[in-house]
Amino acid sequence: MANQGFHGAVMNASVAPPSSAKQAPAPKPPSPTVAANGKPDRDRYLALSFCWADLLFEMDETGKLSFATGATGPFLGKSARDLPGTSFMDLFVPEEQPDVQMFLRGVTQRGRHDTDILKLKRPHGLPLPVMAAGYCLGNSFYVALRLRSGNLNLATDRISRNDKTGLINHEAFSLSASQRIKQLTDMGQKAGVSVLSLEGLGDLKGRLSGQAADQLLARVGEALRANAVDGDSATQIGDDKFTLVHQASLDLAQLTAQIQDLAKAADPKGDGVKIDAASLDMEGAETLSQEDMAKGLLYAMNSFQRESGKGFSLAELSTNITTLVTKGAAEVNGFKRIVSEGKFFVALQPIIDIKNGDVHHYEALCRFDTSAPGESPYRYITFAEETGLIHDFDLAMAKKVVEWLSKMPRNNNKYRVAVNISGFSIGVPQYVEALHRLIKDNPWTQGKLMFEITESSRMSDLEAANAFIQALRKKGHHVCLDDFGAGAASFQYLSALEVDVVKIDGSAIKNAQKAPKGRAFLSALTELCTRLGVETIAEMIDTPETLSFVRDCRCDYVQGFLFGKPSANISEFNPLPNINLFKRRTG
Repeated sequence: MANQGFHGAVMNASVAPPSSAKQAPAPKPPSPTVAANGKPDRDRYLALSFCWADLLFEMDETGKLSFATGATGPFLGKSARDLPGTSFMDLFVPEEQPDVQMFLRGVTQRGRHDTDILKLKRPHGLPLPVMAAGYCLGNSFYVALRLRSGNLNLATDRISRNDKTGLINHEAFSLSASQRIKQLTDMGQKAGVSVLSLEGLGDLKGRLSGQAADQLLARVGEALRANAVDGDSATQIGDDKFTLVHQASLDLAQLTAQIQDLAKAADPKGDGVKIDAASLDMEGAETLSQEDMAKGLLYAMNSFQRESGKGFSLAELSTNITTLVTKGAAEVNGFKRIVSEGKFFVALQPIIDIKNGDVHHYEALCRFDTSAPGESPYRYITFAEETGLIHDFDLAMAKKVVEWLSKMPRNNNKYRVAVNISGFSIGVPQYVEALHRLIKDNPWTQGKLMFEITESSRMSDLEAANAFIQALRKKGHHVCLDDFGAGAASFQYLSALEVDVVKIDGSAIKNAQKAPKGRAFLSALTELCTRLGVETIAEMIDTPETLSFVRDCRCDYVQGFLFGKPSANISEFNPLPNINLFKRRTG
């Protein structure tokens, strides 16, 4: 595409230049006064701009650079003195040039404008994603560019934010942090990863009202993001620990003092919190791939959460990043080995007809042979989700359930089992293909094998998710949507996804029991499902009182410890514990 120049792009789009635009004119540049120390004010403006930008340019009306400063070598492969006379458009990859034109047009029209991510050309390596901000002063145009993790936008389906702190979740953090660190190391710059432990934060929140506690967490989140290298690479790892990626030059003591001041100001007692901080040794980061670095960061965060309260010292974070990557890889490989060798078994929990106490079907839950006595499998499942291994595990579980069903009589549907599918797995083509192959090879599972969609928040494409669900239903397999009522998106899912059953989240049921209008809300929810032809399961039914509550709200089925804990031996549910709580049919 030919270079049209700065105003050329604007005029070709039939937009008048600033002088004839029907709007307030762009502000006039201040006179070039000289400060008391002899330096012109322009130096001050440059310094202020560098609080946000990595590169600064001035260009003339034709769109050619007349001035450049900043990290031009690492970014563009040229020194600042070699850039004047270069077309601004030519700094970007060809496919980005229409967007660059739109950006320049915005600067011309409004006097100032910023844009989404653009990609700079580099003599070596991949293009660099940058954010741009432009300003028009008289006949001169100024543009600031700031490095931004462009690939993060490709993973928006994995991003969620804490509603209190505003910080991104672990998976998004590991992606953005590893991208940012890798980009900086590729340019010869250094980044740091630090963890802050706010001892006493839990006690402080207990002394505050709900609103005041939320405000404090929001301010802590703002402070961390403000000091993060890209304004977003920070996350919470536990109730009182936070981590961020930052410039190696960050004054960590100043950041901890800032957060201590926030806590003291919020505390009625004036005590605040005690902050301990430690930084990860990044020596050797330049030799790591982005994928390996992400695994190492995830391993570190998982270790903090897993060992919280068990004497795990923050000082242990000083471990070298390459050591964490090695440990993370070992844990990934260990989990893969558990799955491939089948070192787990199926425990079943009954789903019971609320009218008569008959077992409708069982939910298949995993238990690991390697688990310590009483250890929850939640850690393994969370690890699989965070490391992208959950689809392998979901398939292995489906095979285990088919194997279990194959040992039961096939001439009736007394033995029906629902196996979990993570919303993440639905988007993995190899999983979908393998699951349908498993069903095709075992046609006798029709009417016996059911599916329960968990982690529905991971489904970014509801249309594709519904197509996956309908393919299973057409083959004679009922589908249940788990965790219903736990979030505002539940109704969107119910509208977009055609399912046979929804499982009402246990937390939603407990909240409904506490709230004055809870019974009316839950009753309205079950009525809506009935009108849609969708049955309901109430989970976490652990007391007779809760059973009576959901029965009054007209739920169809119940599941919970009141009727026994999950077991590999279904004879434990015959007779069903607490069967006397149901009205049995008479012959």
